[in-house]
Amino acid sequence: MARAALLIAKEEYPQLSEELYLARLDQMAEEVRDRLANETAPVVVLQELLTTLFERRKLKGNREAYYDPRNSFLNDVLDRGRGIPLTLGMVLLETGWRLDLPLEGVNFPSHFLVRFRGDAVQLLLDPFDSGHTRFQDQAQQLLDKVYGGMVRMQPQFLKAATRRDMLVRLLTNLKGVYVNVSDHRRALAAVERILVLHPTSRGENRARGLLLVRLGRRTDAVEQLEAYLQLAPQAGDADKIRHMVDDLREGRSVDPDGDNP
Repeated sequence: MARAALLIAKEEYPQLSEELYLARLDQMAEEVRDRLANETAPVVVLQELLTTLFERRKLKGNREAYYDPRNSFLNDVLDRGRGIPLTLGMVLLETGWRLDLPLEGVNFPSHFLVRFRGDAVQLLLDPFDSGHTRFQDQAQQLLDKVYGGMVRMQPQFLKAATRRDMLVRLLTNLKGVYVNVSDHRRALAAVERILVLHPTSRGENRARGLLLVRLGRRTDAVEQLEAYLQLAPQAGDADKIRHMVDDLREGRSVDPDGDNP
């Protein structure tokens, strides 16, 4: 997963060396191992890992500039020690896996978490909050913190995230950042990588078509929007998209500004 995340970052940093940053993760895991001596109890290893990452290495959530795209690039997170829940979670997972810890990602709403699946206990770790630990039955507290008590806990909120899920979430974060600042070229790059992972995603096929319109690539936009209509012929915006395709084909002006990719 770390290598894939670094390849995503390489879109922004063409000279980036994946091996250098993979070695950094190895080094952090080795630092934990050295401090443990012969201790192998998973809970003890976990505590030493959290101490190393969030106290010694001083990784922390970037609350001051949450939407800075650098928070979504794993190399930047390792260099700057700042990130969002997902990328900090990736660092925690990758170092923990190197130490054989039973960790997995959790696609919690609006706030990525890491779960420790011990034999005797399961814990939720918040990488954005210095690895703050909760029992699973305390997840509602975090949900209340995010949504102000307006959302009730559902079992699917604690579903394990696959590596593919995490990469899609990373790319979706980047897409959102770039769409919000009208950086259509970078937003398109993020969408195209999501489609590598989920080629039949209706929303991302639609998003790619609208971004191509914004970039003035009319022929490509027609092809992409037609592909979206084949995937979702009964979509609520299908008629609107068909009219847009007709206008593009006829060379008429098209204003996609009311449509959010």
